[in-house]
This record gives sequence, C-alpha cells and structure tokens, in this order.
Amino acid sequence: MSLSRPPSDLTAHLGFWLRAVSNHVSHAFAGKLADKGVTVAEWVMMRALYTKPRSPSDIADEMSMTRGAITKLADKLIGRSLIVRRASREDGRAQTLALTPQGRSLVPELAALADKNDAEFFGGLTATERKTLERLLKQLVAHGRMTAMPTE
Repeated sequence: MSLSRPPSDLTAHLGFWLRAVSNHVSHAFAGKLADKGVTVAEWVMMRALYTKPRSPSDIADEMSMTRGAITKLADKLIGRSLIVRRASREDGRAQTLALTPQGRSLVPELAALADKNDAEFFGGLTATERKTLERLLKQLVAHGRMTAMPTE
C-alpha cells in the first residue's frame, strides 16, 4: 500500500512542540534542583510530605512508583537527613515518612526554584495566555486519564 502524500514534518505535530517545551522546562528545573543536591523525584516526595507525614504506600500511589522505588528514594533522603522513617502510631508494623526540620526548611526554597523556572519559561505569556495554556493542559490530562505524577 503506497501513501498518496508525503509524510508530515515533525514540526507539524503538537506533540513535537509539547516535547520541546517540556524537555527545556524539565531539564532547566532539574538543573536548578541539582544545584541544591536534590532530584526531581526527591523534590516531588518532599513536597508531598510537606503537608503531612505519609505512609510509603501512599507516596508510591501518589507518585505512581513502586514501593521498592519509594523505599530507595526515601533511603537517599534519610541518608541526607531530609526525611525520617518512623513506626506508625496506629500500627507499629506500618511506617510513616516525614520531613526533618532541615527538609521542611528546604521545601519552600525548592518551591521558589520551581516558581522561578516557570517565570523564566512562561513569562513571555500574558496572564490570560498562561491561564488558557494551563486550562488546555489540564483538559488534556483529564481526557487522557493521566494520573502519574511527573518525576523526571
């Protein structure tokens, strides 16, 4: 079966443009976090724990990661004294992850880096354009049932 028209250009696809923006935004943010000694996945976990201590299984579900991957991630953060692992008050066999005071004080600093990164990449948009882009992206996420938390 032969095609009657030539293949479309890469730049004719919205996915191409989304990936171009996403790659630049993500890599720049990862670099900013790396300067603070934190990966994107570690930031996501720390931000999730900022609200309240959580079980590793809750974090795994929220981040769409295996419990083994969460354990490794937690171990790294524990090794750097950013989070602690405690036995649950309700069930001594269950564990809870919580930020240390050092981790808790780092989260607002990392959030400021996220805000700065957004401003750098999306500052060329008007407030209305930004809200429209956000609405459209959320619409695509809902339509595609995309539930995994971006951690890379």
